[in-house]
Amino acid sequence: MSRRCRPKKRFLSHDPVYDSHLIHIIVNQLMKQGKKSLAYKMFYEAMNQIKESTQQDPVKTIEQAVRNATPLVEIKARRVGGSTYQVPLDVKPERGTALAIRWILTSCRSKSGRNMVSKLSREFLDASKNMGNAIRKKSEVHKMADANKAFAKYKF
Repeated sequence: MSRRCRPKKRFLSHDPVYDSHLIHIIVNQLMKQGKKSLAYKMFYEAMNQIKESTQQDPVKTIEQAVRNATPLVEIKARRVGGSTYQVPLDVKPERGTALAIRWILTSCRSKSGRNMVSKLSREFLDASKNMGNAIRKKSEVHKMADANKAFAKYKF
């Protein structure tokens, strides 16, 4: 393990249309094989669908969805002696946001049927209303952490 100090966190720029840091992070996660323009196009179409269906600012809807899907704790496997324990750990805000975005996009990709734009808009709307697969994943993680609370003494 290096004894040098940790590198400074790189600051990502804001997205060009809504001037939001969160949207830029979501688009980077949505992007596949370096096709950022395609990711922006899909995401902005999903934002338009959200705006049409809710008649509200889509940025606030997406921020609410990410906030609802952000976990407070996570589970990490820790090997002690010969057995492996599932240890609950508190989540830092940046990591929680990253997990929420990852869960939302994973649930979009796992759904079959419609195009990605409609799946994106539907999942963000569901997450903003505390429904959907990302919220289910969050509650599963919280239940696992609660069940393994006894192993919290093995924190890293």
